[in-house]
Amino acid sequence: MKRKHLRTLELIFARPVSANIRWSDIEALFRELGAELEEREGSRIEVFLFGLVRVFHRPHPSPDTDKGAVAAIRKWLEENGVKP
Repeated sequence: MKRKHLRTLELIFARPVSANIRWSDIEALFRELGAELEEREGSRIEVFLFGLVRVFHRPHPSPDTDKGAVAAIRKWLEENGVKP
């Protein structure tokens, strides 16, 4: 895994939950892990990873991901054995 993706993963697992992770970095991490991403209606994005589908809301106008989404992503990754 590239250093940039590892850094994003570390931010996702940081305590307390970080509120300054760029969504584009999370999307890049998903792709690195083998995910397929598909645009949905509005600003939603579908992520197919670990044989599961999750739908996330792409943040706007700020590029930063909110804490609730980061916590949900952390839980999903952790449940599937992905840790920094």
